[in-house]
Amino acid sequence: MAVKAYDLTGRTAFVTGAASGIGRACALLLAQAGATVHAADRDARGLEETATLAKDVRTHHLDVTDRAQLHAAIASCERLDVLAAVAGIMHSSTVLETRDEDLDRVWDVNFKGVLYACQEAAGRMIGQGSGGSIVTMASGAVDTGGAGLLCYGVTKAAVVQLTKTLATEAGPHGIRVNAVAPGWIRTPMTDRPDATAQARTEASMARLAPLKRVGEAEDIAHAVLYLASDASAFMTGQILRPNGGVAMPW
Repeated sequence: MAVKAYDLTGRTAFVTGAASGIGRACALLLAQAGATVHAADRDARGLEETATLAKDVRTHHLDVTDRAQLHAAIASCERLDVLAAVAGIMHSSTVLETRDEDLDRVWDVNFKGVLYACQEAAGRMIGQGSGGSIVTMASGAVDTGGAGLLCYGVTKAAVVQLTKTLATEAGPHGIRVNAVAPGWIRTPMTDRPDATAQARTEASMARLAPLKRVGEAEDIAHAVLYLASDASAFMTGQILRPNGGVAMPW
């Protein structure tokens, strides 16, 4: 019974940011669980690589900051049962260094891109009348004031508020909305300029975690699968924190 709860056979999932990292891992795992997966990203080559790694993965080359492109892609799906809004970018600058253009770009991708995807997905799910699951991607940055992460942290905090608000509004329609807030995960987005710097950063982050390691994209994909599946049927408006134990908020 427990294994069957994770079976997504016959369901359709839409995953943004699916060309690499966490988004790719989510697309592949959801497909492995039986879902027909629509993978979206602005990186066309990365998308094609994702599609070669699993069956039933269909690609959409788009920019999540363009509402019309998202609308067209989601409208083309035969149905929609799961949204995993993973696409995001990171920008490093202190509060005093942050420029308008920095904040605007990160806000457009990390918040507006998630908002647009959620609006399109929720509208589609409500129209179908069969419920669904929406999973957003927050960050461990919402639980701490990381130096140099103003733009990133602010946008991810906004995603948390979006998640809770939509969970309240969409719940009566049988739609669950939850967020995943990862700790430090080894992905192309967290790569450092050289191998030495990368090793130093990962060792530093691993020391902070009770599990004494950094996360892998697959660790987060399994959290997304849980929230996408019937295994989490009584969970909505929640923030799941796969972070190795670095943060343990009340």
